Amino acid sequence: MAALPEGTPCWADAMFTDVEGAKAFYGDVLGWTFGESSSEFGNYTQAYSDGKAVAAVVPPMPGEQAQSAWCLYLASPDAGATAARIRANGGEVVMGPMQVGDFGTMVIAKDPGGVVFGVWQAGRHEGFEKQGEPGAYSWAEVVTREPAKADAFFPAVFPYGVRKMDAGDFDYRMFQVGGQPVLGRMSAEGDFLPPEAPSYISVYFAVDDTDAAIERLTARGGKVYFGPMDSPFGRFAAVGDPQGAAFGLIDLGRTVGEQPTTVDV
Repeated sequence: MAALPEGTPCWADAMFTDVEGAKAFYGDVLGWTFGESSSEFGNYTQAYSDGKAVAAVVPPMPGEQAQSAWCLYLASPDAGATAARIRANGGEVVMGPMQVGDFGTMVIAKDPGGVVFGVWQAGRHEGFEKQGEPGAYSWAEVVTREPAKADAFFPAVFPYGVRKMDAGDFDYRMFQVGGQPVLGRMSAEGDFLPPEAPSYISVYFAVDDTDAAIERLTARGGKVYFGPMDSPFGRFAAVGDPQGAAFGLIDLGRTVGEQPTTVDV
């Protein structure tokens, strides 16, 4: 598999104080299995669906106190150059560029509105081995209280074309690579997010039945924040795990209604 085009989502991971609890939760909800933890890289542990790498979990570094959250990584052919563009366009480089053995080079950054994301320059680890199928990554969107900042920042850092939904007051844009949408941007102005919740990237994992997945999730102590709801893209819900990491579930095979039209920005 060749490295993905620049700006394309290529990997997702999350940090958990209780890694074993996270493995049990996601194993039940999404059907994941887990490889051996890599002590050389902070006990980083890959998750698999049907034997293909789809994500990873990791404990916090010693002494680190952080809220559990999913981090989406965007592909880059040169992590150092991407980090420079992040800084030049008002973002913050939180970590890196840092080489991770021969696997690749990573950056953790924030956009000017505080949205955390990762950058990954692939080495031996090229990213998702499975996408758009049950148990795997399917979509992501920047959910931000400061959409204008995100709209200026991401296309300046990555080679994105931009289209927006032609849907009245609903403020939703899509960043495109090669004419294909790769990342959404949803405005969270007003009371869309709880006051204590930060702007973030919502990572969606596909399931074969959203309602059944929600039953498993709530039985394991997870929360449902929104939905489930039918849409032209699939039946989806915004949810959270017992350690507070938010993510999305979507059944891509259950679509209702016509897909909205989009226009260039």
